[in-house]
Amino acid sequence: MLDLKGKWAFITGASRGIGRLAALQMADLGCSLVLHSRDTAHCERLLAEVRAKGAEAVAVAAELSDMNAVARMLDEIDALGHPIDIVLNNAGLQIAYRTDPLTTPMSDYDISFRVNTMAPMLICYHFLPQMAARGFGRIVNTTSGIDLEPEQAGYSAAKAALNKVTRDLGKRYEGTNVLMNLTDPGWCRTDLGGPNAPNAPESALPGVLVGALVDDGHCGRIFPAQDFAGMTLADAVAKAETYPTVY
Repeated sequence: MLDLKGKWAFITGASRGIGRLAALQMADLGCSLVLHSRDTAHCERLLAEVRAKGAEAVAVAAELSDMNAVARMLDEIDALGHPIDIVLNNAGLQIAYRTDPLTTPMSDYDISFRVNTMAPMLICYHFLPQMAARGFGRIVNTTSGIDLEPEQAGYSAAKAALNKVTRDLGKRYEGTNVLMNLTDPGWCRTDLGGPNAPNAPESALPGVLVGALVDDGHCGRIFPAQDFAGMTLADAVAKAETYPTVY
């Protein structure tokens, strides 16, 4: 398992839910953190918590549906002067559940693709050259296992597109020390998942982090976080490294 002490990790959607839990565990692992939310004020409590653990941390803000805002945020991160070694594209948006899927408005696809596909990939495109130049990088994009539910077409289609571009791009980095993989947290009781979801947010850890800690050169895998629920981080990473690459 990788030693992440001294590495810088960028986490989107860090102020609450699974993103917040991931940030706290990454701080425990010795990472320094760049924490994203829509408003930096949303991360004030988390900043205090991770700094209390000894982690260096800063907050940045952007509305992920606005590609210009995302680009400005990335410029701001560059200006901080901290090399980003790990990206956890955790933030996502489930726009609506359409009881009659044939009435799905095209705006569902527009907003869903911008937040769930375009923003994560813009972030990937920005940091990958820097990672490749340094010879190290880990990117974990958050997907969803939703399938055969046309009521959630905008969200599920955007996540399917994210799977495709992550695997396609990851193929170019296969065998290097820059790894791109996906995680599926499962249906958790978060603001996105709602109160009726069967899984507590805590059950998504350590699974959502294994892609940041694998060290076997493989890209293009989906790590279902619930497969690792209750495991130690070391055991979870060892199990993750047995997962096949799927192209």
